[in-house]
Amino acid sequence: MNSLTLCDASEMESGKARLLRGDSMPEGDTIYRAARALQKAIGGKVVTGFETGLAKLARVNDDAPLVGRVVERVESRGKWLLIFFSGDLILVTHMLMSGSWHLYRTGERWRMGRARMRVVIRTADWEAVAFNVPITEFHTARSLARSSQVPMLGLDILAEEFTVEGGVARLDAYAKENSETEIAVVLLNQRVLAGLGNVYKSEVAFAAGVNPFRAMRTITRQEMEKMVEVAQRYMKANVADGVSTVKRGERIVTYSGNRRTTHAMDREERLWVYGRQGQECRRCGATVMMRKQGVQARSTYWCPECQPWVGIGEAPVGRVSLVRRGKIGS
Repeated sequence: MNSLTLCDASEMESGKARLLRGDSMPEGDTIYRAARALQKAIGGKVVTGFETGLAKLARVNDDAPLVGRVVERVESRGKWLLIFFSGDLILVTHMLMSGSWHLYRTGERWRMGRARMRVVIRTADWEAVAFNVPITEFHTARSLARSSQVPMLGLDILAEEFTVEGGVARLDAYAKENSETEIAVVLLNQRVLAGLGNVYKSEVAFAAGVNPFRAMRTITRQEMEKMVEVAQRYMKANVADGVSTVKRGERIVTYSGNRRTTHAMDREERLWVYGRQGQECRRCGATVMMRKQGVQARSTYWCPECQPWVGIGEAPVGRVSLVRRGKIGS
């Protein structure tokens, strides 16, 4: 058994993979790790087979077959994963809440049923399989620039060229045009900063001591700097975690555990506030609250003591009783 699950988690032991559950909500760090592992496995390799259960992708493959093309590179942009093939063809995918990329040795049995398969890319040694991926599109470089959401992304927090100063400039510019928008909603806006998801949103605001329901007009530049610095540090720390397997001199780095912001190894203590409503704050002992926020009604978690209210009117109040939760990120 040598499969690697890229958007949940995987661990290599003695050349074999042991699949773990991991964080089930793909955020920018998850996609970054998936792209890195796919690049190591299939980057530079010739495509020997292609399958899809999606008619729109099948039509493109019928007209311009992928077999014989070279996988030029795989990269992440925020929460998007892009696979570039020779001959100006790009596969663009977004995981949303349920998607995952898996890597299998050629001929190995899949860990999910074929009904969940959306895309299979085969090379001589590997099969890259996308399961339950809700957004999959083929593009040329021109069509990607013209019609996709990808070019509209804000600065990618995990990009090598990302700087805290650049991130603060994006937040500041957005605040001037959207002064009443709540900060946690802005942190999720991929056109401002690309890569943060619902878990990091709450964790970053907590680390900066910023109440997630504050309007942008109340956020100081110092607070912006703190949030951007923490966001970059947390995400880089989580993409650095992993283990490697060596095959023919190549190292494939994958994720080996749950997302962490507290530095604690115990999975029950890995996050500051996310998913912890009704429990004691790890810093001050106050009760962590949860409240739905924004048009999409995403769950937001915060400590009312560590993240004091600044603004007009009463401070927002959230749910403190423990509730049965579904997938992380709900």
